[in-house]
Amino acid sequence: MHRTVHMLLSASVIALGSTTAFAQETPAPAEQQRAEAADTTATTDAPEGDQAIVVTARKRSEVLQDVPVAVTAVTGDTIEKRGLTQIKDVAQLTPSLNVNSDGVGRVFLAVRGVGTTLVGTVQPGVGIFVDGVYQPNTSYLNNPLVDVDRVEVLRGPQGTLYGKNTLGGALNVITRQPSNRFVARVGGSYAGPDNAWDAYGSVSGPIIEDKLQVKVAAAHRQQDGFIRNTLLDTDANSLNMDTLTATVRAAPTEGVVLTVNGYYEWVKGGQIPYSHIDGPTDYQRTVELNAKNTQFFHYKGVNAKLEVEAGTDTNITLIGAYDERDGHTPDLDIDFNSVDIGRQESRDKLKTASAELRFDSEWSSQFSTLIGFYYSHETLDGEGLGVVRVVHPIFGPITQVNGTEDSREGDSYAAFANAFWKPMEDLEVALGLRLDHETRTAGGALGSTILLGLHDLDEVSPVPLTEIDEVSIESTKLLPKLTVTKHWNDEVMTYASISKGFRGGGFNGPTAPFRTYKGDSVWTYEIGSKYLSADRKLSVAGAIFYNDYKDYIGLNQFVLGTNGSAVTVDLNTGDVTSYGAEVEFAYHPTKAWTLTGGGSYVHARITDSDIYTETTGKVLASKRLPFQPDWTFNINSDYVVPLGTGELTLTAGAVAKGSRIGASISETRAPVLKSYVLLNGAITYAFDNIEVGAFVNNALNKKYYDSFIEKTTLENVFGPGPLASDLGIMGDKRRYGVRARMRF
Repeated sequence: MHRTVHMLLSASVIALGSTTAFAQETPAPAEQQRAEAADTTATTDAPEGDQAIVVTARKRSEVLQDVPVAVTAVTGDTIEKRGLTQIKDVAQLTPSLNVNSDGVGRVFLAVRGVGTTLVGTVQPGVGIFVDGVYQPNTSYLNNPLVDVDRVEVLRGPQGTLYGKNTLGGALNVITRQPSNRFVARVGGSYAGPDNAWDAYGSVSGPIIEDKLQVKVAAAHRQQDGFIRNTLLDTDANSLNMDTLTATVRAAPTEGVVLTVNGYYEWVKGGQIPYSHIDGPTDYQRTVELNAKNTQFFHYKGVNAKLEVEAGTDTNITLIGAYDERDGHTPDLDIDFNSVDIGRQESRDKLKTASAELRFDSEWSSQFSTLIGFYYSHETLDGEGLGVVRVVHPIFGPITQVNGTEDSREGDSYAAFANAFWKPMEDLEVALGLRLDHETRTAGGALGSTILLGLHDLDEVSPVPLTEIDEVSIESTKLLPKLTVTKHWNDEVMTYASISKGFRGGGFNGPTAPFRTYKGDSVWTYEIGSKYLSADRKLSVAGAIFYNDYKDYIGLNQFVLGTNGSAVTVDLNTGDVTSYGAEVEFAYHPTKAWTLTGGGSYVHARITDSDIYTETTGKVLASKRLPFQPDWTFNINSDYVVPLGTGELTLTAGAVAKGSRIGASISETRAPVLKSYVLLNGAITYAFDNIEVGAFVNNALNKKYYDSFIEKTTLENVFGPGPLASDLGIMGDKRRYGVRARMRF
């Protein structure tokens, strides 16, 4: 294994270090270009993969070329131009980032093979941040992107700067800030055949020039989807999203900036529209459910950031935030089939308050530090009412009514320090250390009663509840990171790093046969290199890595709970290793032609599943991780042709994902989902500040599964028989339409 890693590391350095520069027309030195780029906040004219983009991956403004982290930065212009409406769409342009979803409240997110399960209460293995504010749940990935400056995807553990739950990486959304001149943006699109359309707009400008600016933005997105509930004759995976944001930026005096942001979002969509299927090639787009399985979310919050220049050598940043998510599922078919056995109503409310204080100090031209403190408080309160209806051989038709309450609370404390030392102009040594402490508790209440006859969910009343014992978990972790960076010249840099990441443990529901599971951790070893030609015609970034995970949280089961109703439980799978390589590039063969893309190879396997066997008494049929492909790639070509007073852009692209296994807890069967390539295209005409165009996604109408559950999961509840089959959710069909955007 170590020899394989060594060979991969050596091959990456040789390949990237020997890249040839292209001819140039007396440009400014690359170092000067990067310095000029760092002085501007306008990044929207750079394509994805361009290493001249300014990012804040290390919580400092730095040119991507100089950052010793594997980062993909997708600009707001690219997001709008390519019609990326949600954060999860960015995965199409990011090596080693894998996103799957089976409902508006559930997302599987992984970087370099390891991330989270589909269950929303599991702490993310990849941290999600919006303007530096941590989002504790992956369901945010389904929310709309509105007026975004860029999205940064950081691969590898980011615990030193971003804290726990970033053992796989961090996804950072940076919104556009209010401008010092009036700027308005509007846009939208319409596509068929599933009636998918969106509209967005923003207005930004000064109230008092140089002192006070305001921005307001709004967006709407909806679609019918491509899955039909034939039993109720309704769409099964429709989506409807609205968002409203407002930002105020005040600079009352030189060296002091206060930014306040507020948002409100409404999300409505289908939940777990699984088709009963016979294997991973039985492609079906119909379900037979007794309920619409519609889920509603309201997101709201406010955050403030105060930036103060304390003299000429230190910048102080203070961030405070409050975020709230309300979820409601009024009627869920919990048995996934046309036989009306079980139904459930549930509500939950997640509240998070956080604060961060950091000091960025430059002690000399060779030495600087970034020191900070972090605190967050999180509460989750949920309640559910469910019915299970059966015909008893002796007592006849009966209905079991189950009531639950689930309450959870968590506190996180952290202190971190990072030192950056440049013993020479072209060499940097960065050492970071973070102390993270977490305490979490969970309680709740249960109740159950039996009614004669078969009763619908809306015919029963809540049952008396009895409190259950409170459980708790606690952890204290030290997360180090060491990085050495070498700039060989103005065009090529190489870095090597070693770091540790940690994710906190968690709780299963009140009816789960086992309530807690512990946190997991990883050591990561990485070597990377970045190249930016002096004329900016070519930029390439690549990395190779080796990850060693302990107690990985990666599998869940659908089992009978203590009250006789089905419940999903999460488990520690065991130890996992993953290694691989990734590369991304931006190339301009001519002034009119741009090629961008990237790819990854990730070999992620379970090496020791003893902890899973001890918990369940079972073994696994495969060492592979669910939904994780061994390879991915994307490539996009944009060719610009002058036409009249404007420009015509011809766009063609492809995104691909290798074979993966579905979610399986079988001891003998792990079905493999086929690899696929999706072809996309667009024609866009731009004149003045207006763009209009036509587009097609999945042009060849490729069939593939976005989510898959092997039948043993249902056999655990219903036993062998027709009710226990494989379950699958197909990806989107061909979608074609028109879009436009305008800036003035």
